[in-house]
Amino acid sequence: MAQFLQVHPDNPQPRLLKQAVALLTGGGVVAVPTDSSYALVCHLDDKAAVEHMRRMRQVDDKHHLTLMCRDLSELANYARVDNRQYRLLKAATPGAYTFILEATKEVPRRVSHPQRKTIGLRVPQNRSLLDLLELHGAPLLATTLIAPGETDPMNDAQEIRARFEHALAAVIDAGACPLAPTTVVDLTPMGNGGEPTLVRQGRGPLGPLGLQ
Repeated sequence: MAQFLQVHPDNPQPRLLKQAVALLTGGGVVAVPTDSSYALVCHLDDKAAVEHMRRMRQVDDKHHLTLMCRDLSELANYARVDNRQYRLLKAATPGAYTFILEATKEVPRRVSHPQRKTIGLRVPQNRSLLDLLELHGAPLLATTLIAPGETDPMNDAQEIRARFEHALAAVIDAGACPLAPTTVVDLTPMGNGGEPTLVRQGRGPLGPLGLQ
């Protein structure tokens, strides 16, 4: 049975977020609000939790998972970022964007794309999620919470709890959450002198990326 943790959207209670951290450390998958719908998150180094999260979404290892990072400096530990890529990242973070970049050795091979060795990376803007990341002390592996057979992400904490109460360790409810996925941009072509490629237009505007 999933725990239901109701936190204040602007001043989330640390004791409740610490409960979520303990569940993540213990191998649980937690549903968290972001600045673009809900996401599923788990511990990066927990193989069983990662496989459970993929089963919940019914996606295979070719589906890009995303590392939620506290800031750009943390992101740079897990992705190879050159100066051009960094300038674009700086212009668009934090925010509702997921960037595909070449993974470093800090990323376990089982969670990066099997052929491309890439990973999605994101610096969110949601207060409760940022505080959770701070208390956890490291990035969390994530994927947009889209129920199997659906195309739209979920954004209602009660509905998520009802549908996945036996699969989740917890649901964090911080009030209203947007109903839109992130804008996904592949930055790997920039490493060879190319331009960023729009993979999915979502909540993040294209202006900061120069893709309008």
